[in-house]
Amino acid sequence: MLSQLLVAGYLVLFAAATPLTVSQSPVTVPLARRFNATGPKTIMESDQARTKFLKQGAMQKITNAAVSDTIPVADPTTHTGVQYTVLTQVGSDPTTYALILDIGSANTWLGADFPYAVTSSSHDTGVEMFVQYATGSFFGEEFLDQLFFASFMTIPQQAIGVASSSEGFEGVDGVLGLGPAGLTAGTTSNGALVPTVLDNAFSLGLIESKELGIFLEPVTSVLPAIGVLSCGGVDPSATLFNGDILFVPITTTSPANQFVGIDQSVAYGSTTILSETAGIVDTGTTLLLLASDAFAAYQQLTGAVLDPTTGLLSLTPAQFANLQSLFFNIGGTTYEFIPNAQIWPRFLNAEIGGAADGIYLIIGNIGSPSGEGLDFVNGVVWLERFYFLWDAGNNQAGFATTQFTDATTN
Repeated sequence: MLSQLLVAGYLVLFAAATPLTVSQSPVTVPLARRFNATGPKTIMESDQARTKFLKQGAMQKITNAAVSDTIPVADPTTHTGVQYTVLTQVGSDPTTYALILDIGSANTWLGADFPYAVTSSSHDTGVEMFVQYATGSFFGEEFLDQLFFASFMTIPQQAIGVASSSEGFEGVDGVLGLGPAGLTAGTTSNGALVPTVLDNAFSLGLIESKELGIFLEPVTSVLPAIGVLSCGGVDPSATLFNGDILFVPITTTSPANQFVGIDQSVAYGSTTILSETAGIVDTGTTLLLLASDAFAAYQQLTGAVLDPTTGLLSLTPAQFANLQSLFFNIGGTTYEFIPNAQIWPRFLNAEIGGAADGIYLIIGNIGSPSGEGLDFVNGVVWLERFYFLWDAGNNQAGFATTQFTDATTN
């Protein structure tokens, strides 16, 4: 069943005509869901490892810690969880690559699964690139090449990494890093920052605003879910959200401010379990992670117990019937995360080693107490219930409800 889901997810229609350089805003592309349950790590362990790695890397940059000349040995464990991929074309005779959408990193690279095809537009800069992730790594050369985004917008000299070696990215071709460009610090042998696809599209006038919109649909069946990535604003012809997008400033709290970070508080029913603090929105994290003290309060209030096989909290049917909503207060606006949104898609229980009739919660322990400057991660499961727009040009993030915010089909 899972293999059918993955195959269906990749069968996203892509225009076959030769891409042209155009000025269009926004530019939208479909997203395909990829679910990977293989590897020794559970989804919880994989997400915790990613968050710890992001925090440590950010703090290293803040303290200007020396970067070793020796490339560290990467953890070869493949990321476990839900990821979204973007079909991206590269080269004068374009080859299509499936790249993981990641706003928690900013380097774009390929060659993990399908090798890079050198064409007449390829230019090797001679700069080495190395990116370490929590559950893998990439090492290779920096190339400048034509990148066709959405099959009709051409970025003529996008910097991309071409892998000579990579670990932890089986089944995909690489990463489309769309986070803040500052996250590329220390990834090149010449020490230069690497402009992202969003940076270049805006500087070339291909999009009118430096905005990135993300719409994800929850998993409810074996049919491929809809995902849409928009660059340069929101597609006015698409009904992706309800009402207006409400914006808040990117947090000033370190280290969350190095990412797409926001301030929020979280309540379970009428009980506050996390006072206003800083955290991040991240497409590279599957679950909704909370600081350990907030997680402990949530577990106590729900009566959930830890399931050792899945690594997730589990509920009895009676407990689920009494489960209350989580309420996220962001910039004075409250976003309700209903009970149905708090559970793992039940038809995928077997894929994580759970019981077919089990009820598993998607709220996890970030692994550190609140007050450390990155106290929550609103991951994919959260983004599947709300529309998200990162306005990098104005240093703010926006949110809106969607038709799936209150969906009870899980």
